[in-house]
Amino acid sequence: MNKNLNSLGIDKKPSDTTVVVAMSGGVDSSTVAGIMKKEGYNVIGITLKLYDENKEATKSKQCCSGQDIMDAKRVAHKLGIEHKILYYQDKFKQGVIDNFVDSYLKGETPIPCVQCNQTVKFKDLFEVSKDLKADALVTGHYVKSVTLNKTTNMYRAIDENRDQSYFLFNTTREQLDYLRFPLGGMLKDKTREIAKKLELNVADKPDSQDICFVPSGDYASVIQKFRPGSFKKGNIKNMDGDVIGVHDGIVNFTIGQRKGIKVSYHEPLYVIKINSDNNEIMVGPKDKLGKTEIELKDVNLLTDKKDLNQNIFVKVRSTGTLLEAKVNLEKNNSAKVNLTVPEDGISPGQACVFYSKDQFGHKLLGGGWIKD
Repeated sequence: MNKNLNSLGIDKKPSDTTVVVAMSGGVDSSTVAGIMKKEGYNVIGITLKLYDENKEATKSKQCCSGQDIMDAKRVAHKLGIEHKILYYQDKFKQGVIDNFVDSYLKGETPIPCVQCNQTVKFKDLFEVSKDLKADALVTGHYVKSVTLNKTTNMYRAIDENRDQSYFLFNTTREQLDYLRFPLGGMLKDKTREIAKKLELNVADKPDSQDICFVPSGDYASVIQKFRPGSFKKGNIKNMDGDVIGVHDGIVNFTIGQRKGIKVSYHEPLYVIKINSDNNEIMVGPKDKLGKTEIELKDVNLLTDKKDLNQNIFVKVRSTGTLLEAKVNLEKNNSAKVNLTVPEDGISPGQACVFYSKDQFGHKLLGGGWIKD
């Protein structure tokens, strides 16, 4: 390995290296900015204004709010780094919120954080960073990046409870070679410890938990706001096709859901399928939820196709475990995934993300969107 490489794997002295740090106003990205500054890099902090929050939203544990922007500005001032705010509300509305609403209306369970990374944070912020002649775009995501021979690969963070690689499967190879993730090798407690040593005002700030534009997790209210009249009553059917109840709108249901079905039946019922064309919900017993075959669309690969010719691991939800699987690529960026063991609650609109294992840990290979 080149001994002249700096801590970001770039063949320059830190003092000759300019980095853009995506600063959300939380402790993670603020700590990253502090680490980069302390190591001697030329740091430019950029904060994105993504949506116009209402009074209810400001009380929720969300990211990218007005308070977060002020926190990021204070951190930048404390560190003595340049700070810019980019106003991307229109881009965010078109690329993330509209997609989120449309996906729910199709009976899917969307992941707006993936769309945000794909369409705004990495795409647009990547281009801005290039325009600023930065050598790297650095973020506070909990993923591990390993750069060898000027090629960067992404791995699960050592803190598996905070690993965010699932949300980054749609990163492009060009973006990945430019991105750096300094927090992937440390635990959250260590991040807060560094923030306190740097005397950052956000050292004890709670983590964001809600989707930024969904106050208190009430996604139905967001859909009502942007698509009024989309809550239409429809039939709830059992596995035999018999009507056993009525629902108030398919957006209130996700695959695998048990609570809130509101149907009296002789056994516990789970949502097995959502048919948006007929505005129907199919319910059944828990043993009907398991699947071993998954169809994917819009597959994105960060590796050679041959790396998928082995048994790999997949995640089918952000909070899920790694599952042994085989992936068969097909035409038009589609794929079929065969799981070794059946998995419950696999939902259209979620992602199926691929991993392999090597000496550095579980390497992100790519992934795709789950179809019906």
